[in-house]
Amino acid sequence: MRTSVVFAIAFSLTGFFASAQNFEKQAPQGFDQKKENIPHGKIDSIQYPSKTVGTVRKALIYTPPGFNKNKKYPVLYLLHGIGGDEKEWYKNGTPQIILDNLYSEGKLTPMIVVLPNGRAMKDDRATGNIMAKDKVEAFATFEKDLLNDLIPFVEKKFPVKKDRENRAIAGLSMGGGQTLNFGLGNIDKFAWVGGFSSAPNTKEPQFLLPNPQKAKELKLIWISCGDADGLMPFSKRTSDYLRQNKIPHIFYIEPGGHDFKVWKNDLYIFSQLIFKPVDQTSFPNFTVLGIPAESNNRNSRFPQILPNGKAIFRVKAPEAQKVQIDLGKKYDLVKDQDGTWKTTTDSLSEGFHYYSLLIDNVAVADPSSKTFYGMGRYASGIEVPFAGDGYYAMKDVPHGDIRIQNFFSKVTNSWRRVFIYTPPGYDKNQNVAYPVLYILHGGGEDESGWATQGKTNLIIDNLIAEGKAKPMIIVMPDANIGPAGFGSFGARNLQMFDRELKESVIPFTESNFRVKKDAANRALAGLSMGGIYTLHTGVQNSDMFSSLGVFSSGWILPSLQEVADNEYKFMNENKQKINSNIKNFWISMGGKEDIAYKNCQTMMKKLDELGIKYSYSEYPGGHTWPVWRNNLYNFAQLLFNDSK
Repeated sequence: MRTSVVFAIAFSLTGFFASAQNFEKQAPQGFDQKKENIPHGKIDSIQYPSKTVGTVRKALIYTPPGFNKNKKYPVLYLLHGIGGDEKEWYKNGTPQIILDNLYSEGKLTPMIVVLPNGRAMKDDRATGNIMAKDKVEAFATFEKDLLNDLIPFVEKKFPVKKDRENRAIAGLSMGGGQTLNFGLGNIDKFAWVGGFSSAPNTKEPQFLLPNPQKAKELKLIWISCGDADGLMPFSKRTSDYLRQNKIPHIFYIEPGGHDFKVWKNDLYIFSQLIFKPVDQTSFPNFTVLGIPAESNNRNSRFPQILPNGKAIFRVKAPEAQKVQIDLGKKYDLVKDQDGTWKTTTDSLSEGFHYYSLLIDNVAVADPSSKTFYGMGRYASGIEVPFAGDGYYAMKDVPHGDIRIQNFFSKVTNSWRRVFIYTPPGYDKNQNVAYPVLYILHGGGEDESGWATQGKTNLIIDNLIAEGKAKPMIIVMPDANIGPAGFGSFGARNLQMFDRELKESVIPFTESNFRVKKDAANRALAGLSMGGIYTLHTGVQNSDMFSSLGVFSSGWILPSLQEVADNEYKFMNENKQKINSNIKNFWISMGGKEDIAYKNCQTMMKKLDELGIKYSYSEYPGGHTWPVWRNNLYNFAQLLFNDSK
């Protein structure tokens, strides 16, 4: 079953600024080379009294070309790394050259740049063991030195604007961590914050921004890192937190590691953004590279996901004549000189997408991606993160287990496989029996679907940890039984699955796991094809289940008209029993773009006519796994609340 829906979103960086000037996403060649025939700014040393440290401290200060003492300027505070001091940027990053060149091209708002020593201690030189405890702690102490000593000194001695909207802070590595800590921790003092390759001193996001909505007061949050930098996780976790809380920011990923080649490029780009009007809606489009998809195989750099949801693909196939990516929409890849084929997709919808690699028109799995059983075969998959995906994130909570078991089916006369989720503490709590949810996959998928594509264990782990769902066992059987194709939905298959569940799956579960065996503690749900099986088996056996979940489903008309008529006849004859037994008859749909939407609407009208009680929910996204994950998230919270 294909679950990808592709939305094309064109964009241009033209218009990123209110002035609509053109803007490159990487520094051009020669951007850091000194030009003699242009005006130059000036670098000076300054000394300021620090009450925080109890000594006089040093800093460098850059004034722009044409500096005028009678004019007031905004200020950028630019911080160094753990092995540097106030001269590190000057020696290795040549900010004076980069900025001079930008001024000559009319790309900067004139500003003063202060380069302090971020190691706030009396012996602040980068000598000896730079990782010593007192030296590391001095980087945190610098926050007080910066706010109470350095900034007041600069504002007294230089013609600078003193409001937060004219004050920016940025830094590399350890200084990047300081930047995020100080900038996001003092939003009343800074409006522009730029963390370059931020180091482990960066506070965890929930402590950095306990009230994340406060960050919307900032003009720009810039987080950047080289794609080969081992410190990427610290930048990513901050960006993820901001994204999940819908805080506009730029997450700029560029080629490179943890070095000045990256940081000079960062300064080149960041300096052009500050102290100007910006269009925050353009922030997601502003990057060079993306983050490797979580669905990639170990150490595979591609495919990558860009902040705007686009995906970058790279495929090494030097002998191929044509290469495409099939994501529902086919994308042609372009071959470079070393035989690598490349493309960037349109923006993809949130969540999970199946895809195929087409090499000379032969569909194969991408060796860079994990494979998933879907579309009736093993295919590649790509996971697109989004702001609302935290409910199935891996969190520091107690975790249950996914167990894979084999049982012999009397119905198929064969060995069958089932995936079973057991909640946290199942093995320790030997005297506890649990309610059980039986949940079914869709057509073209198998028993692994809910465990892998569906992220069932993470969804339920998080719900249990938050006290939103009862600890439960979830049984995920193989619903593929009988003829394939449209035969999967016919009367014969419905009857076979009914028998399989009652004669094999439930007895196996109740014999091998500690589950409660009454209807009040038993629920059934399914998506698409599994939803049709749920409609049949759950309604026909309403004395066995207290809750039914029907996700993106409904009788397929006119193909199943006879089947539907028989089902409605049964409902009409047993509606009092059904309404009494089924406490939660929960029907959900992925909005009007869901391929099952019309059939579902027709079915619900019939249920209304018959007087069958149900509830209905929609979550936009069509016939896709993001919808069904959300369905499970909401349905699970309704289950077993009245059971004992």
